[in-house]
Amino acid sequence: MKLSVVGLGKLGAPLAAVMAFKGHQVIGIDLNDSFVKAINSGMAPVEEPQLQLLIDQSRERLRGTTDWDQLIAESEVTFLIVPTPSDPNGFFSNRYILDALKPIGEAIRKKSTYHLVVITSTVMPGSMGGEIREALEKASGRIVGEYLGLCYNPEFIALGSVVRDMLNPDFILIGENDAKAGAILEEIYSTSCDNKPLIRRMNFSNAELTKISVNTFVTTKISYANMLADICDRLPGADVDVVTDAVGSDSRIGTKYLKGAMGYGGPCFPRDNVAFCALAKKLGARADLAEATDKINKYQVSRIMGMIEAVLPVGKKVGILGLSYKPQTGVAEESQSVFLAASLRDHGYSVALYDPLALPNVLKMIGSDRFHTCDSPGACAKEADLLIVATPWPEFKELSSDSLKAGSVIIDLWRTLPRELFAAHRILYLGKGPEA
Repeated sequence: MKLSVVGLGKLGAPLAAVMAFKGHQVIGIDLNDSFVKAINSGMAPVEEPQLQLLIDQSRERLRGTTDWDQLIAESEVTFLIVPTPSDPNGFFSNRYILDALKPIGEAIRKKSTYHLVVITSTVMPGSMGGEIREALEKASGRIVGEYLGLCYNPEFIALGSVVRDMLNPDFILIGENDAKAGAILEEIYSTSCDNKPLIRRMNFSNAELTKISVNTFVTTKISYANMLADICDRLPGADVDVVTDAVGSDSRIGTKYLKGAMGYGGPCFPRDNVAFCALAKKLGARADLAEATDKINKYQVSRIMGMIEAVLPVGKKVGILGLSYKPQTGVAEESQSVFLAASLRDHGYSVALYDPLALPNVLKMIGSDRFHTCDSPGACAKEADLLIVATPWPEFKELSSDSLKAGSVIIDLWRTLPRELFAAHRILYLGKGPEA
C-alpha cells in the first residue's frame, strides 16, 4: 500500500522504516529539512536501535519530501505522528496536529479518491471526534465517511526499543470513525507485524481513554514496586526481588514493570499519568490511584537522597552511572537520574556523571555548573566516593572492583553488580533490608 508519514522524528522515522521494510511504499515529511535529507540519503534521522538497518534494507521503498501535495497525492493513507505537548493544566495540546491537518486537508481536497488519515500522536479523550475531525473536514472540504477516513492509532512503544516494539506489539489499538477506515488500517497491520497481535477496534472516545489508561496502569505497577522496595529497605530480612517475583507469579498481576528500583520517567509515562488525573478532575471523577502513583514517583529522589546522606558526608563526590530515563536511548526527559544529580548538587555534593548517550542532552537541561562529566563508566567510578548505578545499561555490569576508588560505597538501584565481586567495597542494594 502507498503510505505517508508526517513527522520523521523519534517515532515517525521508525514507523516509516518499519512500513517500508514490510513492503509498503512510504513517503515522509517533516518541518526539519535535515530529517528529510537524511531519509533521502539513506541515513537514520534519529538514533534508535535497528533503525538504520531497516532503512538500509528498504531504501527503494522509502523517501522524504517537503511538498505536501506530493505527500498526499502519492499515498492512500497518512500517519500523523507529531508532538502533543502538555499544557499548564496537564492536558495534551493538539496544536501541532491541527497545524499539520491544514496542508494535509488542502492536499486531499485536490484528490478524487478516498484518503485515510491516521492520528498516531497521543491525544486527550474528545479530541478525535471534536477539533481534529472538524479541522480535517474544514481543510479537505469533505465529510469524514465515504471519501475521507479518520482513525486514532497510538503506539505502545518505548524509546530504545521502538523498532522491536513496532514489529512485535502486544496489541494494536484502532479508534475508528467508521468500519471502512478501521478495516483499512487493520489490513496494514496484518502485514507489518512479525507477530499476530490482537486488534482492538473501537470508537474514538474508548480508544483515546484506552491509550492513557494503559500507561497509567503501568506507572501504577512501577510505583507499587517502588513502594514495596521502600518497605523492604526498613524490614529486616526483606528482599523486594523475592517479593515482586512471587507477587508477579499470580496471572492476575504479572512480572512486567514490577521491579523496585528507580522511579519512572521519559516523555510518556509522567505526562500520561498527569493527563489522566486532569481528565478525571475535569469530568468530576476521582483518580486517587493515579494521584498516589505520581506522588510515590516524585518521592523516589528524596528517598535515594536519604540513603546517600546516611553514608556520605556533604562535600564528597558522588558518581552517577546512567542519566537516560532507560537504557538504549539518549533521552533524559523526566529522568529520575537527572533529578537526582540536580538534588545532589543543590545539597552540596560534588557530582560526576556518565551515560553512553544522554550526556549532551543532560547538560543542556541542567547545565555544566558543578558537574564533572566522564568518558567511561570506569572513569566515573574511579573518582567517586559513592557510586550510584542509576540506569541499568548493560555495559555497567562489566565494572570491576579494581575500577572503583578505594573505600568507596556503591548504591546499586537495579541490583546489577554482584556483591561477591565487590567485597572490598560497601555495596547497598535498593529493597534488600536494613544494612543488607
